[in-house]
Amino acid sequence: MQDPDIPANVPAEPAKVAPFDPAVAGWEPYKDEGFIGLVGPFWMRAVGDSYRYAFLAEGKHHNRRGVVQGGMLMTFADRSMGMTCWYANDRQPQATIQLDVHFVDVVQIGEFVEANCTVVRRTRSLVFMNAELVVGKRVVASAKGVWKTLRQKTVSHEKTPALPPG
Repeated sequence: MQDPDIPANVPAEPAKVAPFDPAVAGWEPYKDEGFIGLVGPFWMRAVGDSYRYAFLAEGKHHNRRGVVQGGMLMTFADRSMGMTCWYANDRQPQATIQLDVHFVDVVQIGEFVEANCTVVRRTRSLVFMNAELVVGKRVVASAKGVWKTLRQKTVSHEKTPALPPG
């Protein structure tokens, strides 16, 4: 029986593509126990002083048309660009303050998506990034973003004086 929330023209099983094993191809799992742990796994491979990031599109990533949900591509672009930025910015704490994503082509379930990230410019407090998400040589999305370098929090070991009653 067809799920009433899925249009009739979407197959019950998303299209299958030849299986790919990132570990066999030299990729390492990117560990994260937060949100990325839910939508991942993501994969990483050392490239110079940084890493390249990827993910294997699974059934849990599909939208109502049976292809990878755009929000998954946005999440992947944000994390890949953010991690590339973090390495380029001396591993300082940072936050995404702008992210623009353009969807170029669909990603099928079973395809391996890689992020080609580039630091465009770095100032004292901002890092400007570009990325292309690719399946093989096919560009599936492009992204631009800005990351804000955050101040390191200092930890005081002094006791805070007690407030007077009242």
